[in-house]
Parts: sequence; C-alpha cells; structure tokens
Amino acid sequence: MDMMKTELGRCFTTNKTVRAWVEKKARLCQPDRIFWCDGSEAEKRLLTEQAVAEGILIRLNQQKLPGCYYHRSSPNDVARVEQCTYICTETEEQAGPTNNWMPPKAMYAKLRAIYEGGMRGRTMYVVPYLMGPLGSPLAKVGIELTDSLYVVLSMRIMTRMGAVAYEHLGTSDDFNRGLHCMLDVNPERRYIAHFPHDNAIISIGSNYGGNVLLGKKCLALRIGSYLGRQEDWMAEHMLVLGIESPEGEKTFVAAAFPSACGKTNFAMMVPPARFKGWKVWTVGDDIAWMKPGKDGRLYAINPEAGYFGVVPGTNARTNPNAMEIMSRDTIYTNVGLTPDLDVWWEGKDGDPPKECLDWRGQKWTPESREKAAHPNSRFASPMTNNPMLAPEINDPNGVPISAIIFGGRRADTMPLVFQAFNWVHGVYIGATMGSEMTAAAVGGAGQVRRDPMAMLPFCGYNMGRYFRHWLNMRKLLRYPPRVFHVNWFRKDGLGHFIWPGFGENLRVLKWIVDRCRGRADADETPLGWVPGPHCFDIKGIPDFSHARLEQLQYINLEDWRREILMHDELFLKLYSHLPKELIFQRELLVARM
Repeated sequence: MDMMKTELGRCFTTNKTVRAWVEKKARLCQPDRIFWCDGSEAEKRLLTEQAVAEGILIRLNQQKLPGCYYHRSSPNDVARVEQCTYICTETEEQAGPTNNWMPPKAMYAKLRAIYEGGMRGRTMYVVPYLMGPLGSPLAKVGIELTDSLYVVLSMRIMTRMGAVAYEHLGTSDDFNRGLHCMLDVNPERRYIAHFPHDNAIISIGSNYGGNVLLGKKCLALRIGSYLGRQEDWMAEHMLVLGIESPEGEKTFVAAAFPSACGKTNFAMMVPPARFKGWKVWTVGDDIAWMKPGKDGRLYAINPEAGYFGVVPGTNARTNPNAMEIMSRDTIYTNVGLTPDLDVWWEGKDGDPPKECLDWRGQKWTPESREKAAHPNSRFASPMTNNPMLAPEINDPNGVPISAIIFGGRRADTMPLVFQAFNWVHGVYIGATMGSEMTAAAVGGAGQVRRDPMAMLPFCGYNMGRYFRHWLNMRKLLRYPPRVFHVNWFRKDGLGHFIWPGFGENLRVLKWIVDRCRGRADADETPLGWVPGPHCFDIKGIPDFSHARLEQLQYINLEDWRREILMHDELFLKLYSHLPKELIFQRELLVARM
C-alpha cells in the first residue's frame, strides 16, 4: 500500500512515532484513504457536508437549531456494553474481579483477526486530541484512528481536537494509541479493549459514543485511573462546579453520581429565587482529573471540551442551561425527529408532536406504545455554549476542591445529605455507594447495584487497589476535601419523591459549603454528620416543612442492617485486595447501629 498516495489532508506532525504508528495500523486495516484531521473550521464544514451527503447526519431546521444535526445509531448499538468491555493486563489479578479480563497478547491476536482489512473501501481518519487545558501538568494526548465520520465530528466537540494536541505532544512518544473500527456494527463482534500498560485502546463493532469516543470513558477513566495510580493523581467519574456567593466567595466541589442520576443537572444548576445573587459555575459535568497541589489542597481539571448528556427529561424546568447549550452546534443522537426537522424527546417542553419519526426511524404518535426518544438518547455540545461556564475552565492548574460528594438513585434507606466523619470514613461511603441502574448501561434498569465512587464500569484496574489509592491520597494532602453523601431520589409511602430536587439542590450544596468553611452546625448520627434543625434553609419551598425534612433524613435501623449486609457482596468479591481500613469502618458502622 503506497501511503503517500492515499493521504487526504496535510499530515502536519513531524512526530516520527505518530507517523510510524499510523502507517502500521493503516497497513493492517487497509483503508482506501487516510484523512489527517487538523481541527479547523474548514475541515468541520467539509466533513459535516460529507456526513449529510452519506446519510450519517441529517441537517436539522437551521432556523430553530442553528448548526445542529441528527444521528440515528443502529438499534443494537445504543448504550455502553459492559459485557464487551475488557481490561487487558498480564494477570487477571491486576484487572480485578469487577472487570472482564483477557491477557494482552491473546486479545491483540483476537482483535487483529477481526479488524484486519476492516477499513477496506473506507477512509481512516487520524484524530489527534488533547484531554485537558494546553500546558496543564495533567493534560494527556490521544490519537484515535477511526472509520466513522460520526466519531470524528463528535470528538471535535468533546475534546480539544487538532493541532493543539501535536503542540502539547512535541516529539514525545507518550500518547494514547486508540483504534476504532466499525466493521458491520455486529454485537457478536463488539469489543472495547483497554491495554493499560501500553496506554492503548481498541474498539471494534460499535458506533455508540461511550464505546467509540475513545477520549471519554476509555482514556479519561479506564486508562486514566491506571495512570493516576502510577503518577499520584486521580481520574474520577465526577462533575466539578463552583458556587459563588453574592459577596464573591467561590467554592469548588466535585461530585460522583452514576450515569443518568442527575450529574449534568447538578453541574448546571440554576439557583432558586430565594438565593438571589448566588451563581453556579460549571467546570465539568462528567469527568474530573485531580492532583495534589503545592499548597496541600486537591486541584481538579475537566479533561473534556464538551458535554455528552442524556436528553430525556431535560427541559426548561429541570435544566434550563442544558436547553440553552444544546440549542446550537449540537449533534443529537436517537431522539425523535419531527416533520419540520426539529427534535423531540419525552419530557421536553410543550406538547408532543402529532407525529414524528422515533429513534428507530419509524412513525410515532402520542398514542404509540414505544417512546419517541431512546431512554439513553444523547446530545453532544461544545462547552463554550454554556452560559455558566467557569472562567477557570482553561486554568492549567485546575480549581481547588473543598468537598467531594457521592450520591446515587435510592428510593429508600439513604437520607438527603450527611457528612463523613473523616477521609477514611468518606472513602468507605464512596466504596459502598449503591444506585438503581439506568438506561446508560445495557440491561438491569431499576435494580440496585453497588457502584463504588460511580466507577464500577470505569476503573481500569483492581478495584481493591483503587480503594487503597484513595486512602493513600490522604497522605499527599494537607487539606483534604470534606466528604458528603446525597440522595435526591428518596420516596414516600405513595411512591412520590420527597425532595423537589433540581435548582432546590442548591440548598443542600450551601450547607455543604458552609460545613467546609466552618459556618454550619451538624448533629452526629450513626451515618455521619447531618444538618442541624436550624442551619438548613427550607424557606420558599412549596408544600415543604421541617416534618418533610425529618422524613428525608430519617435513618431506619432495620433498612440499614440490610444495607450493611449488602456491602458485604462487593467486599467479599474484592476481599483479597480490600484495605483493612474499610473492614474496620464497616465494623464501626455496625457498632454505631
């Protein structure tokens, strides 16, 4: 294959390692053409027009949604596939019992036999991208080779894509090597394989974002968590936001919620009317990379440059900022498509359309039994669309974190908010976090599973050692963040949510900030510190009283005895590498109960 005759676009890197690696993979995949992406606006226009011409994207109504496009994925390819996701290390013990495992040599051979020649008749796009601000000590470079225009156009939204990546890389060979090959999108030949020791990823047989936008869950979390352990930093499935008081005092917090449990809504929260003059600033809505600073505090960056959010349920009440963000320059995936080329999803403002095409492309009316939008339908929008984007977003040093918040979707047992007694207790709270499963993962929606630190599907090595890494980080911090747990989803006996949620969550956040700054009192309970009766502001919440707050905060000892037994399910699986400190924390909790 004559490489130089098949190249499209100027290869503007002189990095010999990059060029040699691309050539090697091209000889294996045998594309007809190689397109070297540069991240320019001209390139975006060219590739977008090509995607429309090939039917990969549909141009939406440009008067209503300027710069917006619609994509429909294969019905068998609509969510992350944990059963097809592998961590490939030399020993199974290194990957741990919560990950699927295969030795690297065996997986490389297996995948090569499938993808060899898999790009024949197609174009291989070389996508250089930077995760994190240029010049940040935490920033990482990745290069993804893909035969999907959808991936190229999504990666330029979700990452700092183009020449900036080569600028950061220079002559170094330290970059993530990512290969994505769609093949025929056959679930029988679908693998998302991670090679932590090689800083490499191979994804084949899928074209769904979480499986193929390799900078996102694959590099930012699975590979990132492994690199963080080696280099004394943390890659976490966390939003990061700043809350600013009317006096200009700004406090940054990180929060870990499982997918589709309100991370984006929380990161873009609009303060309720009672909190006039307060502001919330979004640093990131999904992923945080955190490193100890010279002053002994923990600093976080958002490695991404866009939002890949769940659409159903989003409206002007639940998340007005998300509605603003996705109103332009957005790629919508698997929502409903109206006759006038607008989009629709369940929970959107206004009346449903009289008819539209559903996410499968079939006719839909309000009487249809199926939903117009897939429960895991998505929007991909650039972070620069966000009217509340934090001014510190491109600070290479990141923002100082005062609090870490854990939270899942629980209809019972877990109170609205409580604070850990100390860092080790906080690690136990995060390690035992449980949540009802959502549509972001295939199968099991509605079941409660343990999801430690919201990282169960994303930890790139043995989770017992991951807990040890969390405990060890305390030794590197003079001023560790305080740790909290929240639950917006507790229900009453009639199945109704007790807490109004959304913007009202700022009331909980304010108590958390006040605790971090020594301004709020708290009562000691078996679980941790909870708001005192006079320090939690509930004024202005319709039909809400201190009695309702007590119902939210009630600790049912019988429920908690069952909860503690459920903690053992994960701990027994991880026992050979489970830090003794967490076993002691469990015994202390039993004693307090």
